[in-house]
Amino acid sequence: MNTEKTSKNVAYTGLFAAVAASSCCIPPVIALIAGVGGGASTLSWMEPFRPYLIGLAVLAIGYAWYSYLKTKKADDCCEVDAKPKWFQTKGFLIGITLFAAISISFPYYSHIFYPDNKKEVVIVNQSNIQTVNFEVEGMTCASCEQHVTHAVNNLEGIINVNASYEKANAKVEFDNSKTTKEDIEKAINSTGYKVINK
Repeated sequence: MNTEKTSKNVAYTGLFAAVAASSCCIPPVIALIAGVGGGASTLSWMEPFRPYLIGLAVLAIGYAWYSYLKTKKADDCCEVDAKPKWFQTKGFLIGITLFAAISISFPYYSHIFYPDNKKEVVIVNQSNIQTVNFEVEGMTCASCEQHVTHAVNNLEGIINVNASYEKANAKVEFDNSKTTKEDIEKAINSTGYKVINK
């Protein structure tokens, strides 16, 4: 077996698995930056596979490091002083390892990409305040929550939004003289996640 080709393939497998592990969380941020919402939930079906993809990434990159370090120690008398290819260098492996770590941890820091668009709402009449709990389908991580919160906060009259992927809901407090339940539902649906009507 060709160790050069194996270590290159293993490193790329680890990188692919790391990116795939967070693929359900990356589209909402890209959708926000691009100004489109509908594509946010396109890869949410991959979320159940996240632990397996993370495991695959760790194993593949670990094996790539093992192969790299093993070839350095083996048979010093027969080593050739040829310059190693780029993908066989320590710098390449460090870069792949760092990129994989950043990709895997993306759901935990993705909120920094969402600007704070919460507004100060002047309440004229306390009886206009309404709280509605929307059941939302498709959210799989904190990045999904941030995407829904950001979309709803763009509406006028929103006082508070609490989206939860664990509870599969978005609890919204709003002034019904400035926005409607239907407008909020449209805003949530525009993200690619869907309000479940019961």
